[in-house]
Amino acid sequence: VVNFSEKTNAIEKKKFANQLLKNNLQIKTVLEKSGRFKGRLRKMQTRYLAGEKNKEVLYKENNCVFRFNIDKTYFSPRLSNERKEIASKIKKGDKVLVMFAGVAPFSIVIAKNSKAEKVFSNEINKEANKYAKLNIELNKVKNKVELINGDIKKVVKKWCEKDARFSSRGEKKSPFIVSRKEREENKGFPRFDVIVMPRPRLKETFLREAFKLSKKGTRIFYYDFCKFGEEDKIIEKIKNQAKISNKKIKILQTSKAGEIAPYKMRIRIDFEIL
Repeated sequence: VVNFSEKTNAIEKKKFANQLLKNNLQIKTVLEKSGRFKGRLRKMQTRYLAGEKNKEVLYKENNCVFRFNIDKTYFSPRLSNERKEIASKIKKGDKVLVMFAGVAPFSIVIAKNSKAEKVFSNEINKEANKYAKLNIELNKVKNKVELINGDIKKVVKKWCEKDARFSSRGEKKSPFIVSRKEREENKGFPRFDVIVMPRPRLKETFLREAFKLSKKGTRIFYYDFCKFGEEDKIIEKIKNQAKISNKKIKILQTSKAGEIAPYKMRIRIDFEIL
């Protein structure tokens, strides 16, 4: 996928694309990025230039392989090191929830590169979920990754309502809470040891939902965006929502997760529920 300046004409673009194919035999298709990521699903807009007329990608990283359609799903190769680092922070036996999971790169990298007991992968984009299912099979982690489709707000509400009725009706047990004692201690809500939140650029933080699904000791990896030097504003946002949710937290680490524009960056805040 290539970018051109506004001054570049169509003939020059085609010439560059064909030369790229000639010099790099592993590349099969060249596309031009024709628009920004847009909408809640963060879809990219691309235009065909040369090679095979195909927008389905085969991408490899961190001992994993991923297939996805570049126009219909969101995927960021720039987060490869982030996914590797998060996987290194997962402890043996952890139950992990990945929000905004897309085609499941975070979920699968964690499943293949850690000793997590189970990884629950949530995504609202139906097309991305189709590829996530395929990627889970390609990476042979069906026993460790479970897809949770739909809007996380609606999913959390449904979990809470369903698990609140578990005791006397003989309903199916929650997949997150194993024993009756554990269910009673957690008041019927599913709880996770780790919650990963690689948020796209949305106004909503979704921290309220994360706090509902947390317990004492839960580690949350929260991604946001800000200008350089304004990291404290993101931390304050997290602390304010923790207070509203009646949770005490400890900030563990603040790290830069890549530049997105001049003087603007993606930031990751690691914190723990006390």
